[in-house]
Amino acid sequence: MRRFIFSFSLLLLIGGVSPALCEDAPPAEPAEKAADMQSMKDFLQTNPDCREFTDSCSYCVVTDGRAECSTPQIACIKKAYQCTATSGK
Repeated sequence: MRRFIFSFSLLLLIGGVSPALCEDAPPAEPAEKAADMQSMKDFLQTNPDCREFTDSCSYCVVTDGRAECSTPQIACIKKAYQCTATSGK
């Protein structure tokens, strides 16, 4: 009986120490993808007629050349900026 308890305890100890080997851990984001993200300033310079845009986390409105954005949503995944409304000039 002692041997069973010792073996079971050892099994629990080994099993409890190895969660880093778990397959459901999210993969690391490649550095290339993070580098491709455009800054808000660059986006506005490239899209001067854009008046509303989003990055899937915040929603922004451009007023007098300045962007005013909402607070980012909980657990969002930031994407590239996308214009949702233009000035129509």
